[in-house]
Amino acid sequence: MSSLTLYNYFRSSTSYRARLALHIKGLEFDYKPISLLKGEQHSPEYRKINPLGGVPTLVHNGKVIPESFAIMEYLDEVFPKPALFPQDAYLRARVRQVCEVINSFMHPLGNLKTLQYLEKHDGYSQERKEAWVQHWAAQGLETLETTLKEFSGTYSFGDQITMADLFLIPQLLTCTRFNVDISKYPTLIKINENCLKLEAFQKSHPFKQIDTPEEFRK
Repeated sequence: MSSLTLYNYFRSSTSYRARLALHIKGLEFDYKPISLLKGEQHSPEYRKINPLGGVPTLVHNGKVIPESFAIMEYLDEVFPKPALFPQDAYLRARVRQVCEVINSFMHPLGNLKTLQYLEKHDGYSQERKEAWVQHWAAQGLETLETTLKEFSGTYSFGDQITMADLFLIPQLLTCTRFNVDISKYPTLIKINENCLKLEAFQKSHPFKQIDTPEEFRK
């Protein structure tokens, strides 16, 4: 029996992605909360396993894997069923494209580190931080809507869950947190609604974790 431990934070969208991969594959894991607001990610102990001080970090049989995309691809290779990528090479590339729009463009611009920097060095209020996220998120959402309109079925790529869904659903939750208007993206709304019906998405949801504060619990 393999040993899996996930260091993560309930509201971190990247942590949400990793939890989704674990639950989609039906893998049991030890949940280790790291509070970003309390700064636990900066502790010397945690920096030993994740030098950047981010979440999530997976430990599998003593082997450490930081960063959500690396974690999720590792899980897909070590525990190949159900697969998170299509068999077709072109579709696999397009799934990765969707993931990269979120991972490389959308997520960093709304990340806690980014927003804390804007607040500390440029005096951004909560209202200005929301406006910042809304500006950049709109560009990403428009790209995703255009792309997934071509490929989606029940989910992002046809009727099987792929890595794209595991990136998209956490990002949409982040968008709603910052009052981004997602009502103009019907394809994304459809995918979101269908994914959230699945048990794995419900178990992974940020508002149902052991470190979720009472005021956020569902």
